[in-house]
Amino acid sequence: MARMAGAIIERDLELGVLAAAVRGLRAGSAAGGSIVLVTGEAGIGKTSLVRAFQESHRDGLRVLVGACDDLMAPCGLGPLREAACGTGGPLERALGGARPREEVFAAAAAEFGGPDPAVLIVEDVHWADDGTLDVLRYLARRLVVLRVVIVLTFRNEVLGAGHPLQELLGGLGGVAVRRVPLRPLSPAAVRTLAEGTGRDGAAVHELTGGNPFYVTEALAVPPEEIPETVSDAVLARLRRLGDACRSALEQLSVVPTYVGFALAEGLFGSRLDVLAEAEERGILLVRDEGLAFRHELARRAIAQSVPALRRREFNRAVVAVLREQESPDLDRLVHHAVEADDVAVILAFAPEAGRRAARAGSRRQAIVHYEAALRHAGELSLRERAALVDDYAWELYNTHRYPEAVIAGSEAVTLYEGLGDPVLLGEALVRLSRHIFMTGRTEEAEAAVVRAVGVLEDAESPSALAQAHANHGAFLALTERAEEAIELLRQTRQEATDAGRTDVVALCANYLGMAATEVYGPDGGLRLLRGSLALAKGGGHHEYTARAYTNLGELLYRFGRYDDLDLSLEEGLAFVDDHGFWSHAYNLEAHRCLLQMRRGDWKAAREGLRRLVEDAGDPGMLFLYSVPPYARLLARCGDEQAGSLLGEAWARARRHRSLLGLAYAGIAYVEWAWLAGVPEAADQVRNVLLPRTERQGAAPLRAELLRYLARIDAGGTGFPGCPEPYASGLRGDWQRAAAAWRRIGDPYETALELAEAKQPGPVLEALDILRGLGATAAAGKVRARLRALGVTRLPRGPAVATRTHPAGLTERQADVLRLLAQGLTNAEIADRLVVSVRTVDHHVSAILGKLGVRSRREAAALHGAQGEVPRPGVPGLWTSGIGTSGDPIPASTRIGGRRQNKDSHKIE
Repeated sequence: MARMAGAIIERDLELGVLAAAVRGLRAGSAAGGSIVLVTGEAGIGKTSLVRAFQESHRDGLRVLVGACDDLMAPCGLGPLREAACGTGGPLERALGGARPREEVFAAAAAEFGGPDPAVLIVEDVHWADDGTLDVLRYLARRLVVLRVVIVLTFRNEVLGAGHPLQELLGGLGGVAVRRVPLRPLSPAAVRTLAEGTGRDGAAVHELTGGNPFYVTEALAVPPEEIPETVSDAVLARLRRLGDACRSALEQLSVVPTYVGFALAEGLFGSRLDVLAEAEERGILLVRDEGLAFRHELARRAIAQSVPALRRREFNRAVVAVLREQESPDLDRLVHHAVEADDVAVILAFAPEAGRRAARAGSRRQAIVHYEAALRHAGELSLRERAALVDDYAWELYNTHRYPEAVIAGSEAVTLYEGLGDPVLLGEALVRLSRHIFMTGRTEEAEAAVVRAVGVLEDAESPSALAQAHANHGAFLALTERAEEAIELLRQTRQEATDAGRTDVVALCANYLGMAATEVYGPDGGLRLLRGSLALAKGGGHHEYTARAYTNLGELLYRFGRYDDLDLSLEEGLAFVDDHGFWSHAYNLEAHRCLLQMRRGDWKAAREGLRRLVEDAGDPGMLFLYSVPPYARLLARCGDEQAGSLLGEAWARARRHRSLLGLAYAGIAYVEWAWLAGVPEAADQVRNVLLPRTERQGAAPLRAELLRYLARIDAGGTGFPGCPEPYASGLRGDWQRAAAAWRRIGDPYETALELAEAKQPGPVLEALDILRGLGATAAAGKVRARLRALGVTRLPRGPAVATRTHPAGLTERQADVLRLLAQGLTNAEIADRLVVSVRTVDHHVSAILGKLGVRSRREAAALHGAQGEVPRPGVPGLWTSGIGTSGDPIPASTRIGGRRQNKDSHKIE
């Protein structure tokens, strides 16, 4: 950041935003803490801004500062360790040893949960490790009760699709966020800085683009030296230093971020003062934690100017010093060992660095360490190599890289076969079976776990055998062999109890719940699943906890327990985010989108599913959880690519054999077949899926399938135990079915049932709802029905009552907003709309987010200022179709703000 007379230039507004965040915190804002995002390109002055902010708040405000490292694999929780160092608070204590992640999260909340306001600054968060991002997500979700302003600086130009920071930023909805984008200096500012240097300010601005760092470097060289690049400017300054100082700077340049004093003294000994010249010239800074280049760009420019062989030797010198330290920073040690090509050090420390990173939840960093060691794995013993490859495969699985996990897991099995240790081989086969299953190759996966059972039966290891049996039982439960699964899992649960394996007991309860649901219905199965979740969570069995959340979410969605699902998804997503289980996060995110579809929030659902489908790489078998609903939405909106996507999904589902995958893909395919007029596609699904949905636990899937098949081929009927609202729709009771869907809060299904009416009024309302959703395909069918009913003049666009809300609210959200503006409580709104209070809570939260306000009062005020946007469908304010009792409303009534004449059936 360019400075003048000790002050930074052209940053008053940005400093004001930071100061305002602190003032709000000190004033005891009911909104709690907030986040400030300081963004801009390299050299734009992010660090200078936050340092100027620190200097202006030395009045007792507690400010904790940490920076992320540009290491090969950044240190797990490194910036938080740096920020907490010397504070003596709960966060420093929790980070002082290998504490469980839950303790670190709790300590972070405790650090900022007291009465005194604080600021946490994390610089260069685009380099953050996964563990640090998890803690920041954890704090962000709790800002409403914390007394902290979190300031994050990052380069926004490096955040491409899939960058880990994108997930953190995408999850800040509902959080008070201030954005501070830093812009280049103006030509006037550069002219001011150039005064007295003999340089033409306009020429300097043209050369540098106003980037403060580039400006400073360009002005630091004599007028006759005109650098073409920032690298030229940095090296020109370097050439004016003495030989000893220049050589020392070259040595330091291979160390990213900063050089601790212990490392610097180890490198230079009593010659540390040779760097004083660099400090005096403003090239090097002396901080509390050590030495740092004034800017990372300067460090890189110097490092890149050093010949490769000298860089190698410089890194070897760093490795030698780090190895002498009592507790070396393994992440830095491995980074420099790789740069120095020091194979012995890589093999000695990279595997343990990877395991430490995995325990901290920094899974990408663990993978980088493992890969560094695997490049030289031929020099390890067979046992060490097998363990390393096995650990690598597990982290690939956790980070949603299933095909690679299968390759690594298969290699681990081969290596363990060579060891001749049946327990290690059996355990590796169990893990490999899971990896294969997640790619969608079910038969291969089951073969692997069956082999594991066979290997372990002769191994005299009840503990390992119980785990293999539990995983085999899981396969049986997931591939429609529920009775076999129940018998095996009950036996295995006792085996695991006898062996003291509470993790396996929890896993057995999980899949017992899935199997019991198929045979006996949801109640007992859901109880077992909740018990599994509590046991796994209480025992610290994190992956099994995540698996319980995903399976619980699947069942809650299937049986229409939407309020319970809402709460479970909220808890589950927080858990998997905190623990870095990206594969399970994918499943839960897909079900959150399914819930949004059900509630009519198609915009959010479509965007969420698009991210899963397009940005997450190969999702393996989870393709069946994201692509079918995404394509289903596309089909509803008339997108031509829906058919090919659903055809592929149906083919995959048949190969994978799981009932849920078949149902998600098959029912979506049938709906597309109805909308697109391709009944033969529906026949494929009918023949495969109907026979597989005869169990009690599959009743909701069967009912939905039959309801959509009946739209293609009229005359379909329900079955004993057919759940509502499908049962009413199948027997032709459109009033009851529409009323039930309206209570549930699904406008699309409500509209489809209204469209079954024999009077134009309800059908016109159906058209109005469908156009409001953007459901163009179904709207076309409803128009045809209206013409068949004698309505000769159809409204061409959405009526006033259902025109798209300016803030993007769904129909039901607009209903809630109107009642909220009337001063009703959530309980009163729930009573008026005949839904649960939890559903209203969800809608109110979504409304506040879409309107960009923080309170109900602000939302009501904004609603009043914009004027009410009438919506059909609110009991007491109904406009057509059916009344609150389900009875038809007289044909002469208001529809969409216009009057329908009951004789002519024309819109006047």
